[in-house]
Amino acid sequence: MPLILDGKAAAAAIRERLQQEVQMLAGQGHRPPHLAAILVGNDGASETYVFAKKKACDAAGFFSSVIRLPEEISEEALLAEIHSINHNPDIDGLIVQLPLPAHISEQAVMDAITPEKDVDGFHDRNIGKLAKGNPDFIPATPLGILLLLQHYGIDPEGKHCVVLGRSNIVGRPLSILLSLPGKNGNATVTLCHSKTQNLYRHTKNADILIAALGRPRFVGADMVKPGVVMVDVGITRVDAPELKSGYRLHGDVDFEAVSPLCEAITPVPGGVGPMTIAGLLMNTMKARRLQLQLQSHIA
Repeated sequence: MPLILDGKAAAAAIRERLQQEVQMLAGQGHRPPHLAAILVGNDGASETYVFAKKKACDAAGFFSSVIRLPEEISEEALLAEIHSINHNPDIDGLIVQLPLPAHISEQAVMDAITPEKDVDGFHDRNIGKLAKGNPDFIPATPLGILLLLQHYGIDPEGKHCVVLGRSNIVGRPLSILLSLPGKNGNATVTLCHSKTQNLYRHTKNADILIAALGRPRFVGADMVKPGVVMVDVGITRVDAPELKSGYRLHGDVDFEAVSPLCEAITPVPGGVGPMTIAGLLMNTMKARRLQLQLQSHIA
């Protein structure tokens, strides 16, 4: 049986460490970190994600705020809300829950968040610093994946890591992180995408295979070698009328077929998802520490 990389357990351990840091801040007379989330519209999945983030903040002793805005809000009005939060010294981190309505530019919104509060790590400045190996904020899902591997003692150094998917949110930044020198890096990385030829040749040579495609059960047993560490980032709602919810959640990996071949594998749900939120909390704590450092320099 493979080792199950339990994201819930790893995330709980991270929250416990963050709780201790919050208590240390309180002992020094400082408030806890404060994460604000902007939610535009009434998308069910977005509501679920934002609720999970708020719940995790509460568990770690963080302050959290949810700013709910109507779906028809103009881009100009949304950007004004972001600028207001940028200048609010009582808020350390800001996320805008994606997706956004079609009339709003996601890029314009990401660029509007000040880099010092960009705890999602999507601002061009933060991505640029990541590419140079000196990141302030690492995008939450790649950070969560590295923290999960670290929690279970899986070191990418010297390993062949194959990443399926080149999104700016997961695949591309993760491929950079794994190749950087130092802790949690030093891997040989292959980044595969829709134009990759002979895909199976790459995946079957992977020591660590990370699937971030958004295509349910894409990775089958014929795509992996025995002993692989399998990280499944995908989570897709698939219609299931027989269930009360009306859907099932599937990852990018056919878990039943692939898991017998694996040394370790993440479940869906309960694998990468909780670690993404843990990464977000880690970034928010870092933003709080950076703000305190700035205040001490000014003083």
